[in-house]
Amino acid sequence: MKKNLLVIAGEASGDMHGADVIRELRRNRSDLDIWGLGGERLREEGVETLHDIKELDVLGFVEVLRRYPFFKKVFNEVLAGADRRKPDAALLIDYPGFNLRLASELKKRGIQVLYYVCPQVWAWNRGRIPKMAQIIDRLMVIFPFEVDVFKGVDLKVDFVGHPMVDELRAFRDSEPEPLPWNGEKKIALLPGSRKQEIHYILEPLLEAARLLEDSRPDLSFIVPVPERRLGLVEEILQKSKKAPRNLAVVAGQAREVLKQADAAFVASGTATLEAALLHCPTVLVYRGSWMNEMFVRMLIRIPWLGIANIVANKEIMPERLQRDMDPNKLAATIDPLMNDTPERAAMLENFQALEKLLGSGSPAKRVAQIIADSI
Repeated sequence: MKKNLLVIAGEASGDMHGADVIRELRRNRSDLDIWGLGGERLREEGVETLHDIKELDVLGFVEVLRRYPFFKKVFNEVLAGADRRKPDAALLIDYPGFNLRLASELKKRGIQVLYYVCPQVWAWNRGRIPKMAQIIDRLMVIFPFEVDVFKGVDLKVDFVGHPMVDELRAFRDSEPEPLPWNGEKKIALLPGSRKQEIHYILEPLLEAARLLEDSRPDLSFIVPVPERRLGLVEEILQKSKKAPRNLAVVAGQAREVLKQADAAFVASGTATLEAALLHCPTVLVYRGSWMNEMFVRMLIRIPWLGIANIVANKEIMPERLQRDMDPNKLAATIDPLMNDTPERAAMLENFQALEKLLGSGSPAKRVAQIIADSI
């Protein structure tokens, strides 16, 4: 009799990580009927999806509220499917707003809940930890410190390693793609992917770049942004009076730009970890509205914003946030990272140590084995 597995991935990253796990799982278990929510990657691995991630991947509290009736409908569809198909286990991947509520309902139905990629409760809401212990049977985490976060509760937690380690190690060794650099020293400017991020962050980066260019005419700058944001970036550049002269904008290709750059300014988020694993000396930046700053200061419970610093438990990547995103400060911070200096050498050494802390690779195999053992 076939085993039945429910898989929930609501974002592109979850679809990718989930597909890697299912591929490994199928190598040892051919008796699986797998269904749930996901995207093209999961469908390629033979997963039946009730809804695509393009419908599910939304950003912001307001957008979620606006589409609440749709999400409620999807939620009820998944539960109806679980009642009908009675899965042996559920693999929930990240996507905490949906998946933690779903875990609670699945647990009531006696369905085993396996959770991959831990919600960042250690940063925002440690009060959720006891509840998670009640509704999750096994938690598979991608950061080593997350195991200790759950030490005080009765929950089996496995550190499986970070999936980006294998991915970016291979990418680092790949052949470089052509990019419009036009200078000896290459500096990447990554202002984020969201409209509000770019609005607040890009202009100070442009001003810092101009300051650097005034003293170093051999510099070249590239701004990689999602294709849907090209118009916004071009609009900002046209209005800017302090942008560097030697600047190019490319659609996508952020990883390629980071791989080739001598140094980078990167907006807080996953891209800062990508920069570290690509061994690109980086200054982490972030700026938002004053209301956003006040909100973050009230909620955040960790000394650093960057995940590289959190994992290393020290500031291995300088953070310049809000008022510290002054162009003069930014230029002074990145200047020693562009050349053969003790600061650059120390950062690269710390990045190599960080890579080791994030695991020895093959997290998908470990997660697949845990699932196989569980069902």
